[in-house]
Amino acid sequence: MDQKTAELPEDLRQARKMREGVVVSDKMDKTRVVVVSWNTTHPRYHKVLRRSSRFYAHDEKNESHTGDRVQIMETKPLSKLKRWRVAQVLEKSV
Repeated sequence: MDQKTAELPEDLRQARKMREGVVVSDKMDKTRVVVVSWNTTHPRYHKVLRRSSRFYAHDEKNESHTGDRVQIMETKPLSKLKRWRVAQVLEKSV
């Protein structure tokens, strides 16, 4: 019998989920609400649909603001809703 062993990535930070989105709220201290959008196709009618999810992300230095494009990284639960943190600000809003 041939047993398969689960291979762990060399760097566990590489295995974390990363998402890219836009900050829609910066009213809370050290917390940002980030909207991540993607396109998907309806399985039956083949219409392209625009889907989105809102994530609460931790921003330790309050660097990002509304309208900024940011990259968020999955992390351990920080509060009731926060499971993500802002990894970097990709583009500042005008």
